[in-house]
Amino acid sequence: MRDDGTLDDQYGLDGSADRSDDTPSTVQSTASPAASTPRGSLRTRFNALLNPLAARPGRTKMAVATGAVCCLGLVGGFSQIGARAAGDTPNPAVPAEAAQRAAVDAASRDLDRESAAPAATPSAATPSATPSATAKPKPKPKPTPRRIVPVAGLDQTQMNNAKKIVQAGREMGVPRRGLVIAVATAMQESTLLNYASGVLPESQNYPHQAIGWDHDSVGLFQQRPSSGWGTVEELMDPEYATKAFLSALEEIPGWQDLPLTVAAQAVQVSAFPDAYAQHEWRANAVVKEILG
Repeated sequence: MRDDGTLDDQYGLDGSADRSDDTPSTVQSTASPAASTPRGSLRTRFNALLNPLAARPGRTKMAVATGAVCCLGLVGGFSQIGARAAGDTPNPAVPAEAAQRAAVDAASRDLDRESAAPAATPSAATPSATPSATAKPKPKPKPTPRRIVPVAGLDQTQMNNAKKIVQAGREMGVPRRGLVIAVATAMQESTLLNYASGVLPESQNYPHQAIGWDHDSVGLFQQRPSSGWGTVEELMDPEYATKAFLSALEEIPGWQDLPLTVAAQAVQVSAFPDAYAQHEWRANAVVKEILG
């Protein structure tokens, strides 16, 4: 205690840690207890009761050090927990088997999420299928040709020859009346069969369906090479023979208005000029069937 009666700070920076002002005096006083007890000693004892650690400097230092260590331990613990949560340091306390199970569970959950994800739907603006640049368009199927049924008492060979006459006339642009005259003329001249001639052996070298002996007359219209209608080879061709006949017919003025037999005779100059008229109705039926 100072002379001014102020209590010294035993554990302050300026005080001495070895002072013993709080130690009771060994001198016995005969005065009353209150008068014999120093003021500083009473305050010191009172403070010691309130703060037991303050009266024991060594223990105080130990307690402070222990508290600091505990605080450092807590800080280190929180740091380790944060590091483990971030995945930096594996927990050594976790068994290896548990870690493997966790990895399998995580993988299975990932697969579940992938399988549950909805499939991507292509946009309506995007074509689902782009055609290959080298793909060729499929050819359209060819229409099946209509079968021409023989009519007017003809067989299939005669009907086929009549069809060739009609096709050749249409290529020339001849009207229907000219087709009927041509078919009726061939009915009278060759019964719609392609004739070769016994007089011209050469004619038999070409496709034919019969052989005649009327001079050098050949083909569907019995045209004679010696009269300038064409060569034997040409006249044995039904298409050429038909176009030769129709070309001569179109040179007759007003041929479409003439009776069939007159128009045919003007081209053929036959010994039987009226024979063509009998075939007119049959020729009409045949042309109608072919034209459909």
